[in-house]
Amino acid sequence: MSNFPDLPGMKDLDANPYEPELASFDEMQAGGDDDESVVKTGTTTIGITTDEGVVIATDMRASIGGRFVSNKSIQKVEQIHPTAALTLVGSVGGAQSFIRTLRSEADLYEVRRGEPMSMSGLATLAGNFARGGPYFAISPILGGVDEDGSHVYSIDPAGGVMQDDYTVTGSGQQIAYGTLEDRYEDGLSLEESRELAIEAVHAASERDTASGNGVYVAEVTAEGVDIEGYENFEGAR
Repeated sequence: MSNFPDLPGMKDLDANPYEPELASFDEMQAGGDDDESVVKTGTTTIGITTDEGVVIATDMRASIGGRFVSNKSIQKVEQIHPTAALTLVGSVGGAQSFIRTLRSEADLYEVRRGEPMSMSGLATLAGNFARGGPYFAISPILGGVDEDGSHVYSIDPAGGVMQDDYTVTGSGQQIAYGTLEDRYEDGLSLEESRELAIEAVHAASERDTASGNGVYVAEVTAEGVDIEGYENFEGAR
Protein backbone atom coordinates (compact mmCIF):
# COMPACT_ATOMS: atom_id res chain seq x y z
CA MET A 1 0.00 0.00 0.00
CA SER A 2 1.41 3.39 -0.98
CA ASN A 3 1.86 6.07 1.70
CA PHE A 4 1.25 8.78 -0.88
CA PRO A 5 -2.26 10.07 -1.58
CA ASP A 6 -3.66 9.38 -5.02
CA LEU A 7 -4.02 12.37 -7.30
CA PRO A 8 -6.99 12.85 -9.62
CA GLY A 9 -6.51 10.70 -12.71
CA MET A 10 -3.62 8.75 -11.16
CA LYS A 11 -3.58 5.03 -11.85
CA ASP A 12 -3.36 2.33 -9.17
CA LEU A 13 0.07 1.22 -8.01
CA ASP A 14 -0.64 -2.27 -9.37
CA ALA A 15 -1.20 -0.94 -12.87
CA ASN A 16 1.33 -1.46 -15.66
CA PRO A 17 4.37 0.62 -14.57
CA TYR A 18 5.28 1.33 -18.18
CA GLU A 19 2.02 3.12 -18.94
CA PRO A 20 1.57 6.78 -17.86
CA GLU A 21 0.28 7.28 -14.33
CA LEU A 22 -0.73 10.94 -14.57
CA ALA A 23 -3.25 10.53 -17.41
CA SER A 24 -4.32 8.09 -20.09
CA PHE A 25 -3.31 8.49 -23.71
CA ASP A 26 -6.94 9.10 -24.60
CA GLU A 27 -7.01 12.10 -22.27
CA MET A 28 -4.14 13.79 -24.08
CA GLN A 29 -5.22 15.99 -26.96
CA ALA A 30 -3.15 16.11 -30.13
CA GLY A 31 -2.41 19.52 -31.59
CA GLY A 32 -3.10 20.58 -35.16
CA ASP A 33 0.30 22.12 -35.91
CA ASP A 34 0.95 23.17 -39.47
CA ASP A 35 4.18 21.58 -40.70
CA GLU A 36 5.45 24.79 -42.28
CA SER A 37 5.02 26.88 -39.13
CA VAL A 38 6.34 24.35 -36.61
CA VAL A 39 9.75 25.10 -35.11
CA LYS A 40 11.87 22.00 -35.68
CA THR A 41 15.25 20.99 -34.37
CA GLY A 42 16.21 19.39 -37.73
CA THR A 43 19.25 18.15 -35.95
CA THR A 44 21.98 15.62 -35.43
CA THR A 45 21.90 13.70 -32.15
CA ILE A 46 24.26 10.88 -31.22
CA GLY A 47 24.44 8.36 -28.39
CA ILE A 48 27.37 6.06 -27.65
CA THR A 49 27.70 3.46 -24.88
CA THR A 50 30.92 2.68 -23.02
CA ASP A 51 31.82 0.56 -20.00
CA GLU A 52 32.05 3.81 -18.00
CA GLY A 53 28.75 5.30 -19.09
CA VAL A 54 27.03 6.96 -22.04
CA VAL A 55 27.94 9.97 -24.17
CA ILE A 56 25.23 11.96 -25.95
CA ALA A 57 26.06 14.81 -28.33
CA THR A 58 23.74 17.13 -30.28
CA ASP A 59 24.02 20.25 -32.38
CA MET A 60 22.37 23.54 -31.27
CA ARG A 61 20.29 24.73 -34.26
CA ALA A 62 16.50 25.03 -34.60
CA SER A 63 14.71 26.00 -37.82
CA ILE A 64 11.27 26.79 -39.21
CA GLY A 65 10.16 24.73 -42.17
CA GLY A 66 13.75 23.60 -42.63
CA ARG A 67 14.62 26.91 -44.29
CA PHE A 68 15.00 29.57 -41.59
CA VAL A 69 17.27 29.30 -38.53
CA SER A 70 15.06 30.30 -35.61
CA ASN A 71 17.49 29.58 -32.76
CA LYS A 72 21.26 29.06 -32.61
CA SER A 73 21.63 27.84 -29.02
CA ILE A 74 18.85 25.38 -28.29
CA GLN A 75 19.65 22.64 -25.78
CA LYS A 76 18.64 19.36 -27.39
CA VAL A 77 19.54 17.00 -24.55
CA GLU A 78 17.87 17.00 -21.15
CA GLN A 79 18.18 14.94 -17.98
CA ILE A 80 14.96 12.97 -17.38
CA HIS A 81 16.07 10.48 -14.71
CA PRO A 82 18.87 10.40 -12.08
CA THR A 83 21.08 8.50 -14.55
CA ALA A 84 19.48 9.07 -17.97
CA ALA A 85 19.12 11.78 -20.60
CA LEU A 86 16.93 12.22 -23.69
CA THR A 87 17.48 14.22 -26.88
CA LEU A 88 15.09 16.54 -28.72
CA VAL A 89 14.50 15.58 -32.35
CA GLY A 90 11.61 16.81 -34.49
CA SER A 91 9.25 19.62 -33.51
CA VAL A 92 10.54 21.62 -30.55
CA GLY A 93 7.13 21.84 -28.89
CA GLY A 94 6.43 18.13 -29.21
CA ALA A 95 9.90 17.16 -28.01
CA GLN A 96 9.79 19.51 -25.01
CA SER A 97 6.36 18.21 -24.02
CA PHE A 98 7.59 14.62 -24.42
CA ILE A 99 10.57 15.30 -22.13
CA ARG A 100 8.49 17.04 -19.46
CA THR A 101 5.95 14.23 -19.39
CA LEU A 102 8.50 11.41 -19.38
CA ARG A 103 10.52 13.13 -16.63
CA SER A 104 7.35 13.52 -14.52
CA GLU A 105 6.45 9.87 -14.97
CA ALA A 106 10.00 8.75 -14.05
CA ASP A 107 9.96 10.95 -10.94
CA LEU A 108 6.52 9.67 -9.93
CA TYR A 109 7.62 6.06 -10.40
CA GLU A 110 10.61 6.64 -8.10
CA VAL A 111 8.51 8.35 -5.43
CA ARG A 112 5.79 5.70 -5.39
CA ARG A 113 8.04 2.63 -5.70
CA GLY A 114 11.14 3.77 -3.82
CA GLU A 115 13.63 3.13 -6.62
CA PRO A 116 14.49 4.63 -10.02
CA MET A 117 12.97 3.08 -13.11
CA SER A 118 15.29 0.75 -15.03
CA MET A 119 16.54 1.83 -18.45
CA SER A 120 14.57 -0.92 -20.19
CA GLY A 121 11.44 0.23 -18.37
CA LEU A 122 12.11 3.88 -19.19
CA ALA A 123 12.67 3.00 -22.86
CA THR A 124 9.42 1.01 -22.93
CA LEU A 125 7.52 3.91 -21.39
CA ALA A 126 9.09 6.33 -23.89
CA GLY A 127 8.05 4.08 -26.78
CA ASN A 128 4.51 3.85 -25.44
CA PHE A 129 4.32 7.63 -25.21
CA ALA A 130 5.69 8.11 -28.72
CA ARG A 131 3.16 5.66 -30.13
CA GLY A 132 0.09 6.72 -28.17
CA GLY A 133 0.63 10.30 -27.07
CA PRO A 134 0.06 13.66 -28.77
CA TYR A 135 3.69 14.27 -29.68
CA PHE A 136 4.38 15.78 -33.08
CA ALA A 137 7.17 14.20 -35.18
CA ILE A 138 9.68 13.15 -32.53
CA SER A 139 12.55 10.66 -32.86
CA PRO A 140 14.72 10.96 -29.74
CA ILE A 141 17.69 9.08 -28.32
CA LEU A 142 17.54 7.80 -24.75
CA GLY A 143 20.82 7.10 -23.00
CA GLY A 144 21.29 5.93 -19.45
CA VAL A 145 23.01 3.76 -16.87
CA ASP A 146 21.51 1.27 -14.42
CA GLU A 147 22.59 -1.84 -12.53
CA ASP A 148 22.75 -3.74 -15.84
CA GLY A 149 25.23 -1.30 -17.41
CA SER A 150 25.13 1.42 -20.08
CA HIS A 151 22.30 1.66 -22.60
CA VAL A 152 21.43 3.69 -25.69
CA TYR A 153 18.04 3.49 -27.40
CA SER A 154 16.60 5.16 -30.48
CA ILE A 155 12.83 5.76 -30.38
CA ASP A 156 10.93 6.26 -33.63
CA PRO A 157 7.69 8.25 -34.03
CA ALA A 158 5.63 5.05 -34.20
CA GLY A 159 6.93 3.93 -30.80
CA GLY A 160 9.61 1.52 -31.98
CA VAL A 161 12.47 1.14 -29.49
CA MET A 162 15.87 -0.14 -30.65
CA GLN A 163 18.93 -0.62 -28.48
CA ASP A 164 22.46 -0.46 -29.88
CA ASP A 165 26.06 0.32 -28.92
CA TYR A 166 25.67 3.64 -30.73
CA THR A 167 22.93 5.36 -32.67
CA VAL A 168 22.16 8.58 -34.54
CA THR A 169 18.87 10.35 -35.23
CA GLY A 170 17.96 13.52 -37.07
CA SER A 171 18.48 15.09 -40.46
CA GLY A 172 22.27 14.78 -40.28
CA GLN A 173 22.32 11.09 -39.43
CA GLN A 174 23.72 9.82 -42.74
CA ILE A 175 26.82 11.99 -42.44
CA ALA A 176 27.27 11.33 -38.73
CA TYR A 177 26.90 7.57 -39.22
CA GLY A 178 29.74 7.70 -41.76
CA THR A 179 32.07 9.14 -39.11
CA LEU A 180 30.94 6.63 -36.48
CA GLU A 181 31.20 3.62 -38.77
CA ASP A 182 34.75 4.65 -39.70
CA ARG A 183 36.05 5.34 -36.19
CA TYR A 184 33.93 3.44 -33.65
CA GLU A 185 35.39 0.32 -32.09
CA ASP A 186 34.61 -1.79 -29.05
CA GLY A 187 36.26 -0.73 -25.81
CA LEU A 188 36.34 3.04 -26.35
CA SER A 189 36.66 5.02 -23.14
CA LEU A 190 34.16 7.68 -22.12
CA GLU A 191 36.61 10.40 -23.20
CA GLU A 192 37.31 8.74 -26.56
CA SER A 193 33.58 8.33 -27.18
CA ARG A 194 33.03 11.99 -26.31
CA GLU A 195 35.62 13.07 -28.90
CA LEU A 196 34.08 10.75 -31.51
CA ALA A 197 30.53 12.00 -30.86
CA ILE A 198 31.66 15.64 -31.15
CA GLU A 199 33.50 14.91 -34.39
CA ALA A 200 30.42 13.18 -35.85
CA VAL A 201 28.16 16.15 -34.99
CA HIS A 202 30.78 18.48 -36.48
CA ALA A 203 30.89 16.48 -39.72
CA ALA A 204 27.10 16.55 -40.02
CA SER A 205 27.01 20.29 -39.33
CA GLU A 206 29.33 20.92 -42.27
CA ARG A 207 26.82 19.50 -44.80
CA ASP A 208 23.38 19.33 -43.17
CA THR A 209 21.71 22.75 -43.25
CA ALA A 210 19.43 21.87 -40.32
CA SER A 211 22.39 21.12 -38.00
CA GLY A 212 25.01 23.45 -36.62
CA ASN A 213 25.89 26.38 -34.33
CA GLY A 214 27.84 24.35 -31.78
CA VAL A 215 27.39 21.23 -29.71
CA TYR A 216 25.87 20.07 -26.44
CA VAL A 217 27.53 17.09 -24.78
CA ALA A 218 26.01 14.96 -22.01
CA GLU A 219 28.04 12.43 -20.04
CA VAL A 220 25.87 9.93 -18.18
CA THR A 221 27.41 7.72 -15.50
CA ALA A 222 26.24 5.90 -12.40
CA GLU A 223 26.93 9.13 -10.49
CA GLY A 224 24.54 11.24 -12.58
CA VAL A 225 24.22 13.37 -15.70
CA ASP A 226 26.56 16.21 -16.70
CA ILE A 227 25.54 18.43 -19.65
CA GLU A 228 27.65 21.20 -21.18
CA GLY A 229 27.18 23.40 -24.25
CA TYR A 230 29.86 24.79 -26.56
CA GLU A 231 29.42 27.43 -29.25
CA ASN A 232 32.34 26.01 -31.23
CA PHE A 233 33.57 22.48 -31.72
CA GLU A 234 37.18 23.17 -30.82
CA GLY A 235 36.16 24.32 -27.35
CA ALA A 236 34.27 21.07 -26.80
CA ARG A 237 37.29 18.83 -27.41
